[in-house]
Amino acid sequence: MQKIKHGKTPPKLKPRPRKQPRSKAVGARWLGEQIRDLRRVKGVTLAELASRISRSIGYISQVERGKSAITISALQEIADALEVQIAWFFHGQAPVAAAEAGFIVRRANRRKLDFPGTGVHEELLSPNLSGQLELILTTFDPGASTGDRDRVRRGEEAGMVLSGTLELIVDGKRVRLAEGDSFAFARSGPHRCANPGKNKAVVLWVITPPSY
Repeated sequence: MQKIKHGKTPPKLKPRPRKQPRSKAVGARWLGEQIRDLRRVKGVTLAELASRISRSIGYISQVERGKSAITISALQEIADALEVQIAWFFHGQAPVAAAEAGFIVRRANRRKLDFPGTGVHEELLSPNLSGQLELILTTFDPGASTGDRDRVRRGEEAGMVLSGTLELIVDGKRVRLAEGDSFAFARSGPHRCANPGKNKAVVLWVITPPSY
């Protein structure tokens, strides 16, 4: 420890520049706040939302306070109950050049949606959702999945595994896909997916019409 001589003022320490928080807790709190704000704008109580998605009031409260992880399937149910698409929760888009608006999505400008605590990260690749196609890039950490409940499709979905391994459960059928494999779903029906491998799985999704 440095000794300070009598009568001399100790040197002032310069404050370190603050960095934006990137922890899972911050991400969960941000997503929870978006759900809470949207619920209030819609005039829906905690009890009403819990009833609509067949989950407990405590679960909804925990999600809104960032205390509980939320899966894709759970967020899909919440989005449906509040009458928005999941794309409503994507964030982080930077200003777009006028000549590229509605046409180009630069990598740095991708709108993102993380599911803290679940190991699932998504990026919206479509410049807008006014057309007939929606492009989503999903990264599954090892062991991550879309949740404990199936997602019900409202349109056609197809995709390709860009890297890693993806396990699909479609209409009760379980299939394992590797890098380079592609797939397509019928217009309606339930499905869920997971990454059973030891490496991250990256999947490109095409959805028509935009319903996610």
